[in-house]
Amino acid sequence: MARRPRSLSGILIDIDYFKLINDEFGHLIGDDVLRKVADILRHTVRTGDTLARWGGEEFIILLDDCPRVMALELAERLRLAVANYDFALPRHTLVTMSLGVVELQAGETETEFFQRADLLLYAAKSAGRNCVMADA
Repeated sequence: MARRPRSLSGILIDIDYFKLINDEFGHLIGDDVLRKVADILRHTVRTGDTLARWGGEEFIILLDDCPRVMALELAERLRLAVANYDFALPRHTLVTMSLGVVELQAGETETEFFQRADLLLYAAKSAGRNCVMADA
C-alpha cells in the first residue's frame, strides 16, 4: 500500500496589545500573562505538536500530519480558549490573540513557509485582531 503524503501546518500567534499590558500593569503581570497563554496553548495542542515561543509575545505551533483545515480549526479553538480565559487583570482587561495559519506547499522553503505565516498574522491584526487568517 502506498503511503499518503504527510502534511505540515503551522500557526503563528501574537498576543494582541501585549505592549500595553506590560506598560499599564508592569512586566511581572505581563510575564504572568505569557505563562498563562503558553499553558493554554500547551493544553490545547495535540500530543506531538511542537509549541515554541517565537519571540516577545509570539508563539509558533508546528503541526505534523495536519492539513490546513484541521490547523484552522485548532487555531480557532486556541483563539477562543485565550479570549474566554479570566486572566484576572485590572479593569477586566481582555487578552486576545491574532493567528496566521499555513500549510507547507510542495517545493516551499522553510523561510517561505514562515514568511507566509507572518503575512497572515499581520493580516489578522489588520482585520481588527482577535481573529484567525489562513491562506486559500
